Amino acid sequence: MILSFHPIIEAHRNIVCAGREPNDEDLAAIRKARAVILPQGCYASLYRMARDNCRHIFPNMDARFDYPCKCGQARLFERLNAPRPLTRCYESVAAYHRSPWEKPFPAVVKLDWGGEGDTVFKVRRSAEMIEAIEAARRFESSGQQGFLVQQFVDSGNRSLRVVVVGSQLQSYWRVQPVGSRFGTALAKGAQIEYHADPVLQRAARAEVRRICRQTGIQLAGFDFLFDTHALDRGHVQPLVLEINYFFGRSGIGGSETFYRLLEQEVDRWLARLELKR
Repeated sequence: MILSFHPIIEAHRNIVCAGREPNDEDLAAIRKARAVILPQGCYASLYRMARDNCRHIFPNMDARFDYPCKCGQARLFERLNAPRPLTRCYESVAAYHRSPWEKPFPAVVKLDWGGEGDTVFKVRRSAEMIEAIEAARRFESSGQQGFLVQQFVDSGNRSLRVVVVGSQLQSYWRVQPVGSRFGTALAKGAQIEYHADPVLQRAARAEVRRICRQTGIQLAGFDFLFDTHALDRGHVQPLVLEINYFFGRSGIGGSETFYRLLEQEVDRWLARLELKR
């Protein structure tokens, strides 16, 4: 039996677990299944239950739950020796004050959660760092704590997104046309460019394949920067910023295209196991 918890992908048995913790019925179904298909919005509890009780799980979310949030990803990149901007993680504002950022400005402060650039701040001087740490303190008082400080990389106002769906990789640039605006999220006004600098895109895709081989990641969007000063010297080095386990689909053709690709990759994964839904 193939069991699917994904609301779109049909299998021999389908269970919707959205918005609730898994129960004994879910556990019994997982134990009977030869393979389990999970949604992107999977709770850690459901993933652990499936991982512990069924041999074949799609997608692999080990890295997502073993190295959560931005600081967890920073630890993962360090373990993998992945090229990345200089980064320091802080579990709290108090930890920052014990060992503050002392590298040159500008820098980037990223709170340990959030997306679309809403919790990311570029700091150009000490006064702006104080403001960013105060913002982190306000979030901390509401129960959300942890942040990182990262060396600012001049990337020419663009970042590269590499989307992984099963064995398929797609990449595209997100270009910020407003030179004074920080951030390359589409929600911040960035524009998509597919064909520029194919050599750089190939380098980033190669790094993603390496990371996926080492972690088992099958469904994610990776963000990279290229230092313009390094490129001027002929040094092509993709710098990984973060992994987005929930990512926008505009750059890969929208939700319909995404789900079609996802179903194809689930079927390809099952075929390798000599299974069929």
